[in-house]
Amino acid sequence: MNVLVLNAGSSSLKWKLYNIKKQHLIASGLIEGIAEHISATQFTHLSVTHKTAMSIENHHVAFEQLFKTLEEKNILDVHTELSGIGHRVVHGGETFKQPTLITASNIEALKALNPLAPLHNPANILGIEIMMALAPKVPNVAVFDTSFHQSMPEHAYLYALPEHLYKEEQIRRYGFHGTSHHYVAQKVANTLGQPLSTLNLITLHLGNGASACAIKNGKSIDTSMGFTPLEGLVMGTRSGDLDPAIVTYLMEHKSMSSSQINTLLNKESGLKGLCHENDLRQIIKNMQEGDVQAKIALEVFTYRIKKYIGAYVAVLGKVDAIVFTGGIGENAPLVRAMVLEGLDTAFGMHLDTQKNLESQPKAIHQKESSVKIYVQATNEELQIAHETAQLI
Repeated sequence: MNVLVLNAGSSSLKWKLYNIKKQHLIASGLIEGIAEHISATQFTHLSVTHKTAMSIENHHVAFEQLFKTLEEKNILDVHTELSGIGHRVVHGGETFKQPTLITASNIEALKALNPLAPLHNPANILGIEIMMALAPKVPNVAVFDTSFHQSMPEHAYLYALPEHLYKEEQIRRYGFHGTSHHYVAQKVANTLGQPLSTLNLITLHLGNGASACAIKNGKSIDTSMGFTPLEGLVMGTRSGDLDPAIVTYLMEHKSMSSSQINTLLNKESGLKGLCHENDLRQIIKNMQEGDVQAKIALEVFTYRIKKYIGAYVAVLGKVDAIVFTGGIGENAPLVRAMVLEGLDTAFGMHLDTQKNLESQPKAIHQKESSVKIYVQATNEELQIAHETAQLI
């Protein structure tokens, strides 16, 4: 079974092609600059990589180019050899609680959710519509970033706002990165040799976007992101949790518009706001060279993660393992050490310092640790491919 996984953005198209039966990545690629008339496509097939300049007038042309590339390289005939297409869709709202086979009837329900994720969902849905037109016989499946968190109970997803705002505007906590949290949770369950349904885990997806998830008996019962991906942990350019009165204060005292505040909180805050840099590798380097603001930024970042771990231990009661993933979670031993510092005494999370410093570490806990600690690479595209294949 061959499954094509697509992540259609406003100006880019990321794709991976899998043979599910063989658990094999056949090819992957990236087309950038869509609708900007300047672009380069990077195509990877096995060990061969090359770049070619191209003009991408719109998403439709980008998808046609993808089909042409696959066929010209004799990799796959989309119309006869493709079993299904899995689409990453950021927001499923309350309507889509699990991966969904897309039909003409439910695509309108998808579009109704655009106001909840105006920067992402329209492009995701456009990708689905184009694929339905270009390859009408191939089933399309939407896999939602929010669906894994639909198991959260009301007391976890409701805000303490007037009830009508939830009923009329669907204002509630949704959570994101669900595909990643689900994938690494299942991988750790496999490592432990136990069904995911028997485990309590805290998963930490740490990258330029960051979120924490509390998983009880294999199901998400709380997560740090909320109505939008802005809530929760400190991120590369996002503020994470803050007093909502700051927004009205800035509007009244700095005459800032809602658009300016949105830009401030999403693109100019987080690590970047604290130390003028959102690349954690550079922040660590700057800190080691004596940059005080870089040190403060790293401390704020790790302290917020530590607080969420404590909250989720309280919520879960018993924790079997804590899992680090994402670009920072997988590659920054200093961050892992700072996050876990002091949690050995409090929660029995004993970090093995030497294992933590190894290249591509896996289990980084000491033998006596009552909570196991893992570094697990995420693979959202593979998870989407599996969920697409299962549904088909």
